[in-house]
Amino acid sequence: QVQLVESGGGLVQAGGSLRLSCAASGHTFSRYAMGWFRQAPGKEREFVTAISRSGESTLYADSVKGRFTISRDNAKATVYLQMNSLKPEDTAVYYCAADDYDLGYAFRAGYWGQGTQVTVSS
Repeated sequence: QVQLVESGGGLVQAGGSLRLSCAASGHTFSRYAMGWFRQAPGKEREFVTAISRSGESTLYADSVKGRFTISRDNAKATVYLQMNSLKPEDTAVYYCAADDYDLGYAFRAGYWGQGTQVTVSS
């Protein structure tokens, strides 16, 4: 298994930017495809983005395409989520996740971080 710890959340005004980080430990980081999900109060957890083991392939939810960018640094065992042009509807707890399988047409989250709060004010 792998342990995941998110950081970088906070309060930002609409149109602003935040960069989330997810530090992994416990297993070889490069073995996992990585992703981000988010969950707003009273709503279901939703997929945001994912990245393959090598970082060559990515997937994005339509709601964040063109605004969010996922990246990874396998040497640092860290995955990042750069969030630009933030909107109030982006407000949620953001969770880092890991998948034993490499990224194809789907991301299967098997391991989760504790989450970090992102609040976008209007």
